[in-house]
Amino acid sequence: QVQLVESGGGLVQAGGSLRLSCAASGRTFSRYAMGWFRQAPGKEREFVASISWTGDITYYADSVKGRFTISRDSAKNTVYLQMNSLKPEDTAVYYCAADSGTSRQLAYGKISDYWGQGTQVTVSS
Repeated sequence: QVQLVESGGGLVQAGGSLRLSCAASGRTFSRYAMGWFRQAPGKEREFVASISWTGDITYYADSVKGRFTISRDSAKNTVYLQMNSLKPEDTAVYYCAADSGTSRQLAYGKISDYWGQGTQVTVSS
């Protein structure tokens, strides 16, 4: 089992920045691909970004490319999502996910093995 706890969400004005963190515990974190997903009210959950267990392969949704950066610190069992130039349409609950597959699989629709409880991000205009 892997337990994931997200933090860092909040209210920010358009153009601002936030950094989300996801602390993992349990089984070998360093061997899991990690991802961030989000779900806005009335919409389906969507992929945001993923990173390989080695940390050198990343994928991003087109809507966040150039604005968001995913990274991981295996020594701290933590994955981050740096979000810059935030837009009102980025408002959603953001979920961290861990998977025994690949970061590419997460980017292309694989349902992750483990999920966090989510953290709210609200971007005001």
